[in-house]
Amino acid sequence: MIKGDLHDPKGLVFESYRIDGITKEECRTIFLDWALSLPMERDTATAIRALLAQYKGPHPDHPMTKVLGEGLTSMAAPRRRGGWRSRPRN
Repeated sequence: MIKGDLHDPKGLVFESYRIDGITKEECRTIFLDWALSLPMERDTATAIRALLAQYKGPHPDHPMTKVLGEGLTSMAAPRRRGGWRSRPRN
């Protein structure tokens, strides 16, 4: 992997796998920064799948692998988070 490729432009995911003792919470922060840094025209789900294909085999138990998997799962099943329509009307 070359730092800063098509699916990881800033190399954030690449670097997360190099940090010893990184926590899942730290990986979530990195994931958010990674997602915000993707170009608008880039399909996030495609990028996540590519990163999982690259890292899951060699790092199946790494926190970032788990966070990437959660990111892909949560994208597949969006859920409503309340708002004015969820309140009962009087």
